[in-house]
Amino acid sequence: MTRPASSRRGGSSEGSSIPVVFYFDLGSPYAYLAAERIGRLFPEPPLWQPILLGGLFKRLGTGSWALGDARATNVAEIERRARAYGLPPVVWPKPFPGNTLFAMRAATHALEAGAVEAFALTAFREAFASGRDLSSPADVLRVAAGCGLAPGDLRAAVESPAVKDALHAATEHAGDLGVRGVPSLLVGSTIYFGDDRLDAAAAAAKRHGRERS
Repeated sequence: MTRPASSRRGGSSEGSSIPVVFYFDLGSPYAYLAAERIGRLFPEPPLWQPILLGGLFKRLGTGSWALGDARATNVAEIERRARAYGLPPVVWPKPFPGNTLFAMRAATHALEAGAVEAFALTAFREAFASGRDLSSPADVLRVAAGCGLAPGDLRAAVESPAVKDALHAATEHAGDLGVRGVPSLLVGSTIYFGDDRLDAAAAAAKRHGRERS
């Protein structure tokens, strides 16, 4: 079983930078916005850790803004940020929000296979730049194949107890650390929650790197 991210070394290859973990769910458009920017903001690549947002909601007794009165406000804000970041116009998948359980188990398999960043970034773009429904296993398998993951292996992995347990454990561990939604960045022992906190998280990682150099 894959160990929870914070029990593995994060974004430092030589121990010169503070470990950074990027917690995401492929159903989150705010996590998509963060995923598109994260690679150029941090001095070392963060570890991309799949977690199940629905599991956090259940743990915290909360729910998605997309199912409430704030939906229209958040949709407009996400589209505004995408323009500000120079990203393609957001194309909303139907339905939104969808069921990302299959996709997140696939992301957990991709993590174990060393392809999580490529898989997740491609899947995010399929969902929010092309409007693909990641509730559809066929769309998820197509993304996996494009990232060099054998669809047959992925389908078997998604149904395996090991992958199911790994995703559950990662979600629970994230909750134990104080993660209450996605995107969240763990920088050392500090959680930065939200796409709008990405720059602050990157600054903290860089500051720590300077202090250790």
